[in-house]
Amino acid sequence: MVTDPISDLLIRIKNAQAVAHDQVLIPFSKMKFAMANVLKADGYLAEVERKKKSAIGGKKTEHEYLLLTLKYKDGEGAIQNIKIISKPSRRMYIKAEDIRPVRSGYGLAIVSTSQGVMNSRDAKKQKLGGELICEIW
Repeated sequence: MVTDPISDLLIRIKNAQAVAHDQVLIPFSKMKFAMANVLKADGYLAEVERKKKSAIGGKKTEHEYLLLTLKYKDGEGAIQNIKIISKPSRRMYIKAEDIRPVRSGYGLAIVSTSQGVMNSRDAKKQKLGGELICEIW
């Protein structure tokens, strides 16, 4: 059982790129879908697809999952590293005026705001603070 699904998403992406996989499957949630779309918009993922899969064993249940297509540049993964900031045991919140560039502007932070999940640059432009989920570069 996964206790922190957000960290699970990020670590699955990081591990899949470390072994040069083309795609990775992740159980669906609205939060993961929103984060994956932010990563796609900023050029860290090539494609994000929401799919359904029937359960094995003849049961009539369907499970949703995300099929993420990873992006590579010159044989290296687009994501160099991921730093998880907010954890279930310690949530980290940030004001809009305290948002700083990640890696001198070469990375991004994902912020969960009252207007939805967005990258740190958009949150700062819209003057929105929120939960600082992770940094990616």
